[in-house]
Amino acid sequence: MTKRDAVFPADRHALYEAHGYSAAIRSGDLLFVSGQVGSRSDGTPEPDFGQQVRQAFFNLRQTLDAAGCTFDDIVDVTTFHTDPEKQFPTIMDVKREAFPQAPYPNWTAIGVNWLAGFDFEIKVIARIPAAASLLSN
Repeated sequence: MTKRDAVFPADRHALYEAHGYSAAIRSGDLLFVSGQVGSRSDGTPEPDFGQQVRQAFFNLRQTLDAAGCTFDDIVDVTTFHTDPEKQFPTIMDVKREAFPQAPYPNWTAIGVNWLAGFDFEIKVIARIPAAASLLSN
């Protein structure tokens, strides 16, 4: 069996326990981050869409930090959108803040009709920097 270690941010939100999943899994020098939504600490969605997207990116940053990673370590991004045509300008503004310059990570955007009460979700794969990998062993 492949060695897997669960990673959680210090301020993890209630959804991890409520739905039984890890914020991220470290396997070798890769970090597989579960879909991050704009969840408040109690698991409820941010009601304003722009704030929900910002909260999802903040939750992602917290999870990356817990594994010793940054946005610069992300190699692959998948996002899920309940109304892509209307939402894309807001998402792109936040994306430009997180990834301000090339080289950009791979990015796949998927339109969906349900995200358990949320309107945006982001999941990523990151390469764990060598120094962070050494600290976890």
